[in-house]
Formats: sequence, structure tokens, C-alpha cells
Amino acid sequence: MTDPNPLLSHSGAAQPESPPPLAKLKHQHPSLDDTIEHCIGEFGWTQLLQATLIFCMDAWSWDFPATTSIISEWSLQCAGSIITGLPASSFFLGCLVGGLSLATLADLALGRKKMLVLSSLLMSLTGVLTALSTNIWMYSGLRFISGFGRATIGTCALVLSTELVGKKWRGNIGIIGFICFTLGFLSLPAVAFLLKGSSWRLIYLWTCVPSVFYSLSVYFLVRESPRWLFIKGRQEEFAETLRSIAAPANRSSLTQSFFGQCTEWEEKSQETDIYSAVKIFLNKEWAFQRLMAVMVVGFGIGLVYYGMPLGLGNLSFDLYLSVTLNAAGLGFIKWSLQCGMCVGEMEGDANRLELLSFFSACTAFDVVLIYTLELFPTCVRNSAVSMVRQALVLGGVFSPVLVAAGRKNGCCLMACLG
Repeated sequence: MTDPNPLLSHSGAAQPESPPPLAKLKHQHPSLDDTIEHCIGEFGWTQLLQATLIFCMDAWSWDFPATTSIISEWSLQCAGSIITGLPASSFFLGCLVGGLSLATLADLALGRKKMLVLSSLLMSLTGVLTALSTNIWMYSGLRFISGFGRATIGTCALVLSTELVGKKWRGNIGIIGFICFTLGFLSLPAVAFLLKGSSWRLIYLWTCVPSVFYSLSVYFLVRESPRWLFIKGRQEEFAETLRSIAAPANRSSLTQSFFGQCTEWEEKSQETDIYSAVKIFLNKEWAFQRLMAVMVVGFGIGLVYYGMPLGLGNLSFDLYLSVTLNAAGLGFIKWSLQCGMCVGEMEGDANRLELLSFFSACTAFDVVLIYTLELFPTCVRNSAVSMVRQALVLGGVFSPVLVAAGRKNGCCLMACLG
């Protein structure tokens, strides 16, 4: 008699039921790969989160220590352009606000010397504090205050130095001032190169600490403008200042009776209205027209003057060399601005053309300020020069926008600046 279930018995004998995976693992000492695959073989949200977090850590490597720049130290490499450009924009905004709010103080209450000392101290001390910044927001705030203090330094220094000499020497003294500015500009790439790879905080200390000593030297060694003392009716200080800066052979003749005979004194009360200079510009049509004309010219010059150094990184040649050449170019005769349009196209002549273009901008920068000195009287001279400087800085505010837009095409950037 045959088996009633032959196929079923045979099938069960030929293909015995396989044990469960876990039971099989218990009897066969599974390998490491088998164990891991059994536990995490499926991909879920936990694995996705772990993989994402891993790639977010240490994703950037640097040739120098992370403290070399604020970008690497504060992990701003992925931040937007608004955040990374905030410190520079804050500085220029501070220059603009400081120039508009402090310009008339040198003409009214403080005078040229005190305004120069206070502005220089504020800028230098804020620069030292900037080295202690712990985040981008603190850094940007201190840059704003530094720009606020810096706004009137160039104006007060130029006006004070030219009012301490005769009229025929104003142009020459103004050029000497810009040569000193050139020497300071030349020192920047040297300091940056010597501190290459060091913390950005050291650069601030090396450049700002000497400014503190400069402020003290101005306070103790420099005299107030005799022209400003005269229009304020401060007779004794006016006479004493002229005696101290006059040639030694003429000092004996500079008696009080001499000043009484040669100068018609008018007692003037100390004005406290900080807007009096603005009222003069608004009430005098000739003053308003002159001011508007030189301010428009100043805006165009500032666009090129500040845009050329900022745009050096968009070109293909060495940055340190380019900044040094730009600084050296401040002391020479410059050529046409239109040569800037050719920089992006001519690789071999890029250095020379870029340098020539910056030459022209620096010449125009110097001349427009010296020219402004001659256009306005002593009572509003500092305010007028400050307004022209604000127009120059306003051009500098827009120049980073052009530089950012020209990162992909240096030719377009230089064409706009030219």
C-alpha cells in the first residue's frame, strides 16, 4: 500500500525548513558585516540625521590657523554676502554719519585741533577694542564707531595744516599731507605681509596703537588754527599762536600793538548752533551751488578711489603687490581714468593699466579737496571739505556693490569704475 502523502513527505525531507535568521545567527557565529547589516541595514531618519550632522562638522580646512581671519574664526564661510559684508558697510556708514554730525563742530565750538585729537583718539581706541571682538555683531558695531571717529580726521588735518601757512603754500602743504597718507597706505601691505598667517587681531593692534601716540603728539605739539581763533575773537590765543609759528627773526616785532594796528578786531560771541554752517549754505546761493558741484564730482571720484583697491581680488595678479603699487601710486602724476576699462581684457598689461587708473583717481581725490579749500571762507571751510569727503565716502559705500557684482567678470567691474 502506497503512502497516501508521498509528495509531502518527500518534499519535507528534501527541503527541510530553514531556521529563523536569529536562530541561525546564534548557532553560526555571525561576522561583523552580518551583525551590522542586520541592525542597520535599512536606511531611516536616524541614519539621515547622523549623516547630515557628520558632513556639517569640519567641512572646511584652512591653509593657515582659523584665527587668521574673521571668516575662518567665526565660521562665516557659508554666511550670506550681507553678513560677510556687514563690517565694511558698518565702517563706511559710520564715516557717513560721523561726517554729517561732526563736520560743523570744528567750525563752531571745538576748533580744528581739538576735533582732530578727539576723532583720532576715538578711532584708535575703538580699533584696539576691535581686536577683542568675540562675534561678527560686536565687530561690526566697533567698526561703525571707528568709522564715526575717523570721519573728520582727514578733513581736520587738511584744513588745520593749510591754515597754519600762507595762502600761496596751501596747495603744497595739502600735497605733503597726501604724501603722508601715502606712507601710511604703503605700510599696510607690509604689515599684512609680515603678519601673514597670524591672527587678524594683531593687525589691528599694530595699526591702531601707534595712532594713540599720534593723538597725544598732536595735542602737545600742534597749534590751533590762527584763522579760526581770529573769527572767534580770541585775541590773545591768536597772537600767541602766530608768534609761536612765525620765523624766529620776526617774533620780536610781533607785539600786541602790532596786532592792534594791523588787525581790526570784532568781538564775536561763541555760537552754539551746530547748524549755522548749514544755514549759510542754504541761504547763500553761490555757496550752495559750489557745494553741490564739488560733491557730485566727489561722489564719482570716491566710486573709483575706493572701488579700485576693493576690486583687486577679482583680478588675476598678486594681491600684496597690487596694494603696494596702488599705495605707491598716490605720490605720482596720474593718467586717464578710462584706462580702467581695459584691465580685464589685457592680461599682460593688467598691472600697469590698473595702476595708472588708480593714479588718476588719487590725483582727482587730492585736487578736489584742495580746490574746495579755496572755494569757501574760514567760517564754513571745514564743513564744506567734510561734505565733499562724505560724497567721496558715499561713492565708497556703493563701490563694494560693484565689486561683488564684478567677481565673475573683472572686465565689467573695471569698465564701470573707469
